Amino acid sequence: MERSGGLSPEQELALLKTRKKVIEAIGNNMDLYGITPSTGHLYGLLFFQNKPMTLDEMRQAMEMSKTSMSTGVRTLVDLKMVNKVWEKGSRKDLYEVEHDWYQTFADFFSIKWRKASEINLHALRKSRFELLSLAEQYAGDEELEQQVQIDLAKIDEAIRYYQWLIRLIETLESQEIFKLVPKDNG
Repeated sequence: MERSGGLSPEQELALLKTRKKVIEAIGNNMDLYGITPSTGHLYGLLFFQNKPMTLDEMRQAMEMSKTSMSTGVRTLVDLKMVNKVWEKGSRKDLYEVEHDWYQTFADFFSIKWRKASEINLHALRKSRFELLSLAEQYAGDEELEQQVQIDLAKIDEAIRYYQWLIRLIETLESQEIFKLVPKDNG
């Protein structure tokens, strides 16, 4: 972790201890994002840096293998929680945390929810079509028609839900959500 200027060793230790509590909490709660605790701890480390870090610097600070570090950083970049940055005179890749946690939340859930919604909508629409074909194939079978109608009602409700979720995702992606629920810029 980056050393803080002209602090005494005692002050430095107290600061590091406080930061470590936050890093531990962040790491232990990153499962919400589907992230391992070690990758969450990496995010916490980057959060407290005042400058971008290289993979080697992160690996040394975290005492992780190069493969684990690379995988963790790639995960955080893919989720838009960490950004790859360029610094004049540096040949190595540098990374820094995305400081806008509101945008991080919006990006993460947009990515995850859109993927899940599209997969589920596709399955629901395909099943709906198959149910209608089944009902047509066995027209006149009242018991089957009744079951098909019950299933169609359930599928139609699920489709309405995923269509609503996509509209919610669009408010996240367009940042309209922040008009409905403003950021606290305290």
